[in-house]
Amino acid sequence: MRRALKVTAVAGAAGVAWAAKRALHGRIGKSPLWPLPALETPVSGYSPRRPLRALIVSRTEPAEGVLQLTLQSPELPAWTPGAHVDVTLPSGLVRQYSLCGDPADGGTYRIAIRLVQDGRGGSREAHAQLVEGAELELRPPRNRFELVPASSYVFVAGGIGITPILPMLRAATAAGADWTLLYGGRSRASMPFLPELSPYGDRVTILPQDETGLPDLSPLSTTRPGTPVYCCGPDPLMRAVEAAVPSGTPVHLERFTPAAPGPAKAFTVELHRSGRTLEVGPTETTLAAVRRALPNTPYSCGQGFCGTCQHRVLSGEVDHRDDLLTDREREDSMLLCVSRAKGDHLTLDL
Repeated sequence: MRRALKVTAVAGAAGVAWAAKRALHGRIGKSPLWPLPALETPVSGYSPRRPLRALIVSRTEPAEGVLQLTLQSPELPAWTPGAHVDVTLPSGLVRQYSLCGDPADGGTYRIAIRLVQDGRGGSREAHAQLVEGAELELRPPRNRFELVPASSYVFVAGGIGITPILPMLRAATAAGADWTLLYGGRSRASMPFLPELSPYGDRVTILPQDETGLPDLSPLSTTRPGTPVYCCGPDPLMRAVEAAVPSGTPVHLERFTPAAPGPAKAFTVELHRSGRTLEVGPTETTLAAVRRALPNTPYSCGQGFCGTCQHRVLSGEVDHRDDLLTDREREDSMLLCVSRAKGDHLTLDL
């Protein structure tokens, strides 16, 4: 009898221990810094936020090589003009696409994806596999291209760069602001959303390269003082816009490719928790060097857009080369895929 009671007690204790262990793992999974409260975006770079799921209810082609998807779900958060979403493709790749629909359409998002044959594969996968009726995983919208209140605006778009500009035009019109748009592309056939722009009349100037050559940006030189200029498109276009506007003009840029990197030099990275010091060569990324030592270090876009490789910096000055982190986040963290050391050394909480 005593032996049976002892076996029962041991089994009960084992069950309690197993349940406690499972609960502990669950809490750590929700917050890598447990028992501290879970952060919305932990400094480890891992985000426990529940992903959004939406149904692809429409797939169309508004221009040659451009895929337009309409997504619907009751859980889609509200958004503002200039926002983008992270889209997880079937392969697990994460790509960023501007929301180009109407923020007033609750529960509905619209994105457009240009096919880039010689790109990194994301657009090819999207065009081949994102079909009507499929479910898509998203992360909540983020906005680093906010439309500031103003009485007038100048908008410049190149090709698929029209996507974040479209909601801005609607908002500026609704607010009674004065605005103009210069919209360039390779040809009219390759430029999406031309029918949506036609009601705006002479506020919009269409500049297909096969008809007019490179966009004439000379009108930007007469931009009224204080008028914000918003531009999205290829990097050469954005550099040309910055050069064309009068000195002191507020220019807001949205890139869908990373800015051209500046000169780089070698430096060392100390992985504080791992007790290792690594050399980062002038032609390699911090992420590549870290993954030599810690191959499971998470990353996705590799271009400083998605934030997957965000990690805490314990010491050293960072040369931030991303367009994602806020000023507050840059005080103590960096994106390993694009950012580097300003000096000779960084210490990371890895």
